[in-house]
Amino acid sequence: MDTISLLALLLTLSAGFSILNHHTLRVPVTIGVLVFSLLTSLLVMILNPLIPAYDLQALPRSVLGAINLPAALLNGALSLLLFAGAMQVNVGHLRAKLMSVTALSILGTVLAVAFLAVAAWCVFPLLGHAVPFTWCIVLGAILAPTDPVSVVGMLKRLGLPGPLQAVFAGESLFNDGVGVVIFGVTIGLANGDSQGVGASEIALSFCREALGGGLLGAATGWIALRVLKAQRDPHIDLLTSLALATGTFSIANQLGMSGAIAVVMAGLCFGTSYSHSIFDEVSRKELDIAWTLIDEVLNVLLFMLIGFEILEIRPHLFTVLATLAVIPLSIAVRALSVLFSTLPVHLRQWERGRVLGILTWGGLRGGISVSLALGLPPGDLRDLLLPVCYGVVVFTIIVQGLTMERVARRLYPSIASRSQ
Repeated sequence: MDTISLLALLLTLSAGFSILNHHTLRVPVTIGVLVFSLLTSLLVMILNPLIPAYDLQALPRSVLGAINLPAALLNGALSLLLFAGAMQVNVGHLRAKLMSVTALSILGTVLAVAFLAVAAWCVFPLLGHAVPFTWCIVLGAILAPTDPVSVVGMLKRLGLPGPLQAVFAGESLFNDGVGVVIFGVTIGLANGDSQGVGASEIALSFCREALGGGLLGAATGWIALRVLKAQRDPHIDLLTSLALATGTFSIANQLGMSGAIAVVMAGLCFGTSYSHSIFDEVSRKELDIAWTLIDEVLNVLLFMLIGFEILEIRPHLFTVLATLAVIPLSIAVRALSVLFSTLPVHLRQWERGRVLGILTWGGLRGGISVSLALGLPPGDLRDLLLPVCYGVVVFTIIVQGLTMERVARRLYPSIASRSQ
């Protein structure tokens, strides 16, 4: 299948699922597309053995192989998704809560990896299959990055406090990059590729990727704004922002830095007061509309592919039991990591209990986790961990994503009265 045919197929399916969702489920479009792609995949899996003359899974598997979700997301679409999300962040609110965002995205992510690794290492033997501790760390690294960006729009409509929205978005954007960096280190340890490497070397590598990526993104973002200051053409604004997102991501990867963190910093530059002084009202509106469209299209395609990736999974009794065990563990670990990572920054003025509840239940896992899980090296451990990771991601997107509004209204009754 050539590239244009593949793109046409994906866009047709995503449009069809979106229309079905609009007329039936009426849930957020990304979640609706995920549900219908899951149902389609399950139907194919059920019918396939009933029609032995035809391999119904051959076409979808060939499409998934041609797309290669881990490569397509981690080395491609991620730059655009993160840039689009970063542009929407209120930098003023983010700056006011910078310590909280930093604590959640770095310390919170590290704690989430550690807590889930220990919990899984203790629970898996009880289910009849011991998993090496290094691979439990890998599991923690895969499920540590959260993806609450998909509910930020809903939170804005609900009227939650601006600083809380900024923390939600800021944490999700930065911990994606931190999670990918941690995964790269832990998968090396699990495979034995990093034997003899000390903690100091790992820490230096982490700092180079994270801090180097942040500095690079800030520099390229500032340069792009300086270039755009000399002209007033909305089309050039869009082309330059596209070049900034993809170019920064690519340069960072080539230099051994975190492309995800670099592109987030570049995107945040477009949300500063300096950037708003550069663009006139019309140019800024057109730029925001264009990036909103890019973000929505890529998110719909990503969630649809997540639904189809179930065809790559071979579940058996242990993976089902492990998934049922890890789902509540992941929620508990999220709560503990948020609680302990924010203790040093003294969030008493935030009404800690309500904020803890919102951040815990809003800690959705998404495309990053699925892509990292699919990128595991072939073998028995991949066959064990992939279904667990997939199950957690689907649960958080569908169950937590659909109930997030109810939880927000319960914790913040004032927003419910304002929206009526």
